[in-house]
Amino acid sequence: MLSGTVTAMERFGVFVTLDDGPDHPVFPGVGFITIPELSWRRIEAASDVVQVGQRVSCEFLQFDTWNLEARLSLRATQPDPFQTFADGVAVGQKLHGQVTKLVPFGIFVQVADGIEGLVHLGELTSTPAQTPPDVVQVGDEVTVVVTTIDRERRRLALSRRRASSEPQ
Repeated sequence: MLSGTVTAMERFGVFVTLDDGPDHPVFPGVGFITIPELSWRRIEAASDVVQVGQRVSCEFLQFDTWNLEARLSLRATQPDPFQTFADGVAVGQKLHGQVTKLVPFGIFVQVADGIEGLVHLGELTSTPAQTPPDVVQVGDEVTVVVTTIDRERRRLALSRRRASSEPQ
């Protein structure tokens, strides 16, 4: 575990001045956290999680010899909400959620705080020729059934079609 202060924010991550950084003759004590390593949640910008001047404790991932900096992870210091969610849900279970995104191959539904699953186009309705905007809009509340939980890849597959075809 390394501690330091956020000193600069870029669109691709944040720079951290480390209290006890790896020795390097040119850039001693510089660390970098990429956007995906800031949080388990999907974020738009580093400022969604940290601010310049903020103290952070991070896990050391590796020393980047090309950029001469320590690669760090803030999210590694926090429990993975997907794994906690997966502990409490089972394949076949009905969930309620809100549509967060429409894509050509289906829709994403938020079924818990920070947990989204994919309803593939073929699982959207019993009529397969639909496109997502023909069926639902972002913000709609939907009932879905869990079809797959992939802990390793942190993916949740859902079906809206199966949720509506089962007796209530």
